[in-house]
Amino acid sequence: MSTAPAASTADAAALPWWALRARWQQRVRRWFYARLPRTDSLQLTQRNVYILPTRAGWMLAATLLVLLIASINYQLNLGYLLTFLLAGCAAAGMVVCHGTLRGLGLHLLPPTPLFAGELAVLEIKLANQRRTPRYAIGMALLDTAHWSWADVPAQGEATVQISFKPTRRGLHPVPALTAETRYPLGTFRVWTVWRPAAQVLVYPAPEAHPPALPPGEPRAGAGLAGGARSTGEFDGVRAYQRGDPMKLVVWKKFAKSDELVSRDTEHMQRQELWLDFARVGSLDVEARLARLTAWVLVADAAGLDYGLRLPGVEIKPDSGVVQRLKCLEALASA
Repeated sequence: MSTAPAASTADAAALPWWALRARWQQRVRRWFYARLPRTDSLQLTQRNVYILPTRAGWMLAATLLVLLIASINYQLNLGYLLTFLLAGCAAAGMVVCHGTLRGLGLHLLPPTPLFAGELAVLEIKLANQRRTPRYAIGMALLDTAHWSWADVPAQGEATVQISFKPTRRGLHPVPALTAETRYPLGTFRVWTVWRPAAQVLVYPAPEAHPPALPPGEPRAGAGLAGGARSTGEFDGVRAYQRGDPMKLVVWKKFAKSDELVSRDTEHMQRQELWLDFARVGSLDVEARLARLTAWVLVADAAGLDYGLRLPGVEIKPDSGVVQRLKCLEALASA
């Protein structure tokens, strides 16, 4: 016999009413958010913009009710005038507040990859095709209180930035976002919920103080030349000599250490630099990936040709921005 439903029912009955209410609200919200399509561009219309009074709005409604009752009881013409004047201002503010968000275009720019432990910054463009400006539009992650506010000019654009911190390496979906405004009176809150389709790529955090680069491996068919080192750091560079072509100078290393060095073409022809997951050492998986990430950055800064070996993945030696990004992506998804 199954007792799980009975046990869950008993647990629910033991909870106080506010906990049951919170649980019910969470279920309704999950059901509602699951129905929202994922898209990196959202055009706000009356179908996806919602409006409700704020606390100040409810207080204004209660005040108007008291004024109306007092005006009826005491037959105060000026009371009627004041009541309906305030009610008309509130109604006009409701229309203006809803129109401030309705018709706005939201566009998420492609997120920039980052290393684990860093903040992922999302840039969102607010596009206004109307001939009048839109004021006091805020954006934030859903269910957070860290808002970014902007005024969008007439027939123009504004950019807001929102940040969050991914918990681990790999691909992370962009969390749900919300946009809202309470302009002009603050008596109504107009908001929308947006689920972007973009993903943020998080590289492993590089090791803070990695050891020297591993020794180079002899190229296939070249053998181990007498001048090649079997131990120590593989750098593929030597001290600058007069007459060396400018294209062989490692300018990145000169910018960091003010030391002129040139690529050792003979050494580079004899050996290849391989960053191998299996040869990192007796470390756990994340520590190995952190060391390999640091080595990729060191080799790229030195302008070296390097390859990467991971379980099931092998990237042939090369250099440049494309090689660095390819290796970092492989490490992020390892």
